[in-house]
Amino acid sequence: MTITTTGAIEAETAGRAGWRAWAALAVLMLPVLLVSVDNTILNFALPAIARDLEPSSAEQLWIIDAYSLVLAGLLVTMGSLGDRFGRRRILLIGAVGFTIVSVLAVFAPTAGWLIAARAAMGLFGACLMPSTMSLLRGIFPDRDQRRIAIAIWAGMFSAGAALGPIVGGFLIEHLPWQSVFLLAVPVLALLLILAPFFVRESRDPRPGPVDVASIALSMLALAPIAYGIKEVAIHGFEGALPILVGAAFAWLFVRRQLRMAAPMLDMSLFRRPAFTGSLLVNLCSVIALVGFLYFASQHLQLIVGLSPMAAGFALVPGMALSILGGLAVTPIARRHPAGIVVPACLAFALAGYLLVGIAGAQDLWLLVVAFALLGMGIGAAETVSGELILANAPAAKAGAASAVSETAYELGAVLGTSILGGILTAGYRSSLVIPDGVPGPLASHARETLAGAMNAADSLGGDVGAALRDAAAAAFGGGVAVTAYIGAALVVLSGLIAAITLGGRRGAAER
Repeated sequence: MTITTTGAIEAETAGRAGWRAWAALAVLMLPVLLVSVDNTILNFALPAIARDLEPSSAEQLWIIDAYSLVLAGLLVTMGSLGDRFGRRRILLIGAVGFTIVSVLAVFAPTAGWLIAARAAMGLFGACLMPSTMSLLRGIFPDRDQRRIAIAIWAGMFSAGAALGPIVGGFLIEHLPWQSVFLLAVPVLALLLILAPFFVRESRDPRPGPVDVASIALSMLALAPIAYGIKEVAIHGFEGALPILVGAAFAWLFVRRQLRMAAPMLDMSLFRRPAFTGSLLVNLCSVIALVGFLYFASQHLQLIVGLSPMAAGFALVPGMALSILGGLAVTPIARRHPAGIVVPACLAFALAGYLLVGIAGAQDLWLLVVAFALLGMGIGAAETVSGELILANAPAAKAGAASAVSETAYELGAVLGTSILGGILTAGYRSSLVIPDGVPGPLASHARETLAGAMNAADSLGGDVGAALRDAAAAAFGGGVAVTAYIGAALVVLSGLIAAITLGGRRGAAER
């Protein structure tokens, strides 16, 4: 496949893949399933972790974010290394490292240990995700088959998110929270056995040299920006300095890439409106989705009182509709422009957030319906935009392009908990009224997090405990309403970006 200077993609002629290619696809779905499960399973383990390790509100956010932050910072690097040294090789290295670190996370005695383990998991997770999608280019040279493979990839990513609450709920309900980290061991062991037999190696036939300076600049750009956004969300604009530092390094990174003959990241990709627009659509959509999961998992367990497994089942309809929406939109996107299809899909997500903002989250079934609408809309929109990202990149640079796409997903996960989670925390703290009779130390715990308030209420018992529980639920509910409107604004922004940048392109049609 070649791409002209105007971005038009010429037709590709290649032989159709046989059964071994589909077997390879099944093997590659193992890490996709694992990483997507990991993105949601920890949300349901968070209340148990909070009770056991007693993290501060900042540590609680970092337990979730450390993985996504490191992963996002290294995705472009690992995608580029895969293009140079072999995508399957990088995949297998990531599988070995992820397995070892997952076992180490089981023995975390403190929140700091767990945060460090999550960061190390992000390092090896960055080896897994770009490799899975970029390998599809070599496995399926026929575009019709590759479209189906990409749809399955997206569906499995959504399926993992759907399984995360159920598996996580079951594990947390019957086993200690450490069990969620052992899930990686059998999945990646199977990958290590099967991948050498079914997945053939692929790489860029004309790779440039490894640029250590670009690797360092990319990490120095992303990490401070994500950290700064977290600080601004919690402490206000006084925490904006890291954002400025990260922006300076980002400028240096872009400047270096533009001057290099063989850059680590081909910046010309971003001059294609469909590529850049699709990335921004995915980024905003993931922020909205992860932000919803962040408050929904806590609300269902700590306020509604559901067990972890029951809370997981409550969100399954939304995840299932995310899969169905992605599959159902494929034939529609062949016939209609993505600039119309994507905003139409996101209208469902907007309705879900507005439902929570207007009616509140106190009713269980309202929350289930709202997440179903959100999942269906975002799942369909991301299927179209994800196909456009891969279709607008040269085959030789599939690893780097896939890595950029995954960076948008993972950065969205970071920002979802940082922005929406931070705003929710700030709203909860500002509106929480501590009832009379609550001792100072317990009041401090209650102000930190909702889990801290519920633990304090359980310790107090009686009328004072009940009053603290009611006050915490009311404060959290008010924060959820504000967060829902901000999530709705992100969905609207995503739809506007799609309408402007995707124009008449069709997400799954011949171009």
